[in-house]
Amino acid sequence: MHYFRIYADDNGETHFEDLTIAIDQPSNGSDLSALIPATGVMFRRSASDQFIDWHPAPRRQFVITLSGQAEVEASDGDIRQIGPGTIMLAEDTTGKGHITRGVGTVERISLFIPLPDEPE
Repeated sequence: MHYFRIYADDNGETHFEDLTIAIDQPSNGSDLSALIPATGVMFRRSASDQFIDWHPAPRRQFVITLSGQAEVEASDGDIRQIGPGTIMLAEDTTGKGHITRGVGTVERISLFIPLPDEPE
């Protein structure tokens, strides 16, 4: 299973990194990943034409798009398209941050899963 993260480097510039979730713990006919500690769950509904100018993530969190589409732009100019099933780990809590733009005509429904401040 794949996801990407957005993070800030030592100069405050943001970048994307592609990562893989190890799924190797068989249970009842399914494969599971290791438990990732989280602090809660939030649901978000955004207009299809939403535009959020440069901003850092408010906290470390997974952002999972359930419906709709958007694009996220890092300060290095890289842009990622996100849609249903996309998993993003937002870790750019400092620095310039990123831009989020709604794409298409369908409102975007997202699931936010805040994580502890420091990775375990």
